[in-house]
Amino acid sequence: MSQQLKDRLSKYGLGVWFGIFLLFLYGPILVMLVLSLQGPQGGSTFPAKGLVSSYWFSYLGNSASAALRSAAGVSLILAVVVGLIASALSLSLIMAYRRMSRRVGRAFLYLVLLSLMTPGILLSLGMSLWWKLLGLNVSLYPAGLGVQVAWALPFGFLVMLAIFNRYDIAVEEAARDLGASAMQTFTRVTLPIIWGGVFGAALFGFTLSWNEFERTLLVSPTNTLPLEIYGELISATLEPNLYALGVITTFGTIVLVLLMLVIVALVVRRTTRARAATLEEETALEQAPVMPALEAA
Repeated sequence: MSQQLKDRLSKYGLGVWFGIFLLFLYGPILVMLVLSLQGPQGGSTFPAKGLVSSYWFSYLGNSASAALRSAAGVSLILAVVVGLIASALSLSLIMAYRRMSRRVGRAFLYLVLLSLMTPGILLSLGMSLWWKLLGLNVSLYPAGLGVQVAWALPFGFLVMLAIFNRYDIAVEEAARDLGASAMQTFTRVTLPIIWGGVFGAALFGFTLSWNEFERTLLVSPTNTLPLEIYGELISATLEPNLYALGVITTFGTIVLVLLMLVIVALVVRRTTRARAATLEEETALEQAPVMPALEAA
């Protein structure tokens, strides 16, 4: 067998393997999409009936789906709050981590990542027991909020850690040498450079909270969307309206991520142009006293 034939077979084999991987990854979403497009007579399994129809999407607006809509609103508000808190805490933690010694920083890193290694249901149980020991009633706020922030925080911290691994500390030193205060250095130099990481931490917190089930199970008497879906699955017959809801939330999340990426790209472009304009102005000011002297000479 010639080397050219081996290379061709290898390329085709890798292509087939990549196609199988994509099918495994996105196949469930496609199945959910097809089943959500059934008519009123459609069921929860194949064969699909009454394609193509928007019946089950409109069904989500009926009174029968009021609990799902209410739970979706609860999850949306909670996800936004978790994203904001996780991003703020991730930023503060990474700023503290940069100022620690290597030994202390290593222990601090393991401590922050601890919740990644703790099973979700145990974290939920521990939070529930802790709240009862304090003599407080378990509720979505702050118990459910706290357990979700604890879950999202390590991801936000890792995002910030990746950002600061490419960060040049010399820009802060230059700002301080030019007379900037600590607050001015942070707001005018550090934050504009790392704000993409802050935004990424917020996005991680939002998506993790939106999909969180097991860590919220024992600490929230109020149903979030995953809890409401689980309740309907064990108490009633599965209907394609849940598939329609899954399609909306999945593609809505994809659109949100793409929109945020566009915003990040626009802001980065604007910041780059502003820096270039500032550099041109500084260069012009530096050269201004030199030009008359050269002309006079």
